[in-house]
Amino acid sequence: MLIEVNKFQEIKHRALEEHIPIIMDDTLEYLDKLFLKSNINNILEIGTAVGYSAICFSRYLSESGKIDTIERDEERAKEAIQNISSLNLQEKINIILGDAIDILPNLNKKYDMIFIDAAKGKYPYFLNEALRMSNKGTIIVADNVLYKGYVMSDYNKHKQRTAVRNLREYLKEALENPRLNSEILEIGDGLCISKVI
Repeated sequence: MLIEVNKFQEIKHRALEEHIPIIMDDTLEYLDKLFLKSNINNILEIGTAVGYSAICFSRYLSESGKIDTIERDEERAKEAIQNISSLNLQEKINIILGDAIDILPNLNKKYDMIFIDAAKGKYPYFLNEALRMSNKGTIIVADNVLYKGYVMSDYNKHKQRTAVRNLREYLKEALENPRLNSEILEIGDGLCISKVI
């Protein structure tokens, strides 16, 4: 699927200017290699922000493919809707406004790819829900799992303690769950790729 390059670059530039966290270039480069030749029908994204990563992921979709993406911040969701519409991708990308904790239990679809990039302290819960919505062969991608290097260090400061502990729990589950074949990559701020087997 071709994306209008100037508008796409403008969305990226504006997000970076406003310090809105978006998927890093090297992470995207890796995922492109992984998914561009796939035939993906359904993607679930947990954490839309301004829609940049969903727009990027639309390139992986089959002709009839769709993306469901969840965002709890109303202003960011509004911006995401505008960005997606400006690229005529509103038929491909469905934004669900609300907290993923509330929304995920009510989703009963199966997805070919699930991308987790939301509240770090909720990652173990997101993984559990992602597994429920996976088929054999589904790939679950969790971004920022090394969290500035804190996760693999002896970091124990109060401010980020819960996020770091829960990310460690996520990685342990991803590596030890018999349904998953997982690897942790030092790409971007840490990427965990899990294939459901």
